[in-house]
Amino acid sequence: MGDVRALPALRSLADDNRLPGDRPRVRILAALPAAELLPVVRPALRREPERTALLELLALWGPAAAPAVPEVMRILDTPYAYDALRALGRIGPPAAVAADRLAAYATGRDPGAGRPHTRLAAWAHWKVTGDPTLALDVCAAAVRSGTASHGLPFLADLGPLAAAHADPVLRMTESAGAWTRVAAAHAYWRITGDPAPAIPVLLAEVDPAWTGSPAMPVREAVHRLGGIGAPAGSAASLLRGLLAREERLSRPFAGVRILADQAYVRTLTEALERIAPGDEAAPLRRWWK
Repeated sequence: MGDVRALPALRSLADDNRLPGDRPRVRILAALPAAELLPVVRPALRREPERTALLELLALWGPAAAPAVPEVMRILDTPYAYDALRALGRIGPPAAVAADRLAAYATGRDPGAGRPHTRLAAWAHWKVTGDPTLALDVCAAAVRSGTASHGLPFLADLGPLAAAHADPVLRMTESAGAWTRVAAAHAYWRITGDPAPAIPVLLAEVDPAWTGSPAMPVREAVHRLGGIGAPAGSAASLLRGLLAREERLSRPFAGVRILADQAYVRTLTEALERIAPGDEAAPLRRWWK
């Protein structure tokens, strides 16, 4: 609820080392003011079991989490470096003090750079400095080397700044891996603004017979089509048909089938509302809200 009346109880939990340690509950805490919770979060960051969830909280707070940058920088030398890099990137310019450390991590000069997070470090460097040079070099190298899954999401975020790498990204849309094809289609659209090559690639992944298996990027493809919006109008009839079904997913999901279906309905509905605003089929599934 984001109700500040919860703060005394949360402070008490922190004193007993019992702050929420899982991502779903931490996402709820993000509704509370960062300034009020940071005094208890910063000491908790020094306690290993809670770090992953609390770094997620800092990432969700973004620039408001800037006072915790010193604690986050110390975590770069730990197994939690991935989450620390992500938090620094989300904090952005207020974390500029970390720029040199991020550059060293991204280029391999940092002792901890043996871990496979150099692209994330380069992305974080761009976010805190505003200079895309390092991120473009490191992430484009990933695409050229064929490790696209590590480079494409960052090139997509860079958008038109990555225009020089549009052609190799386009070639990745023919990859043997479905997740790579979807990531490449999204990145190409973000880089060039041209949805024409991306739409058929994304549409091909929206399998009406999808069981719900997370091994296939069906929901991701629907989400990316929604991001393209009206130019993806050719997807509207397919999305309407999926929404009209009484059941979409056949996999049992160990007791969470309804929740999985609701998540899929939410993705389908949001995509259709962006692709065809005012479409009369979209409101039919508002029950999940």
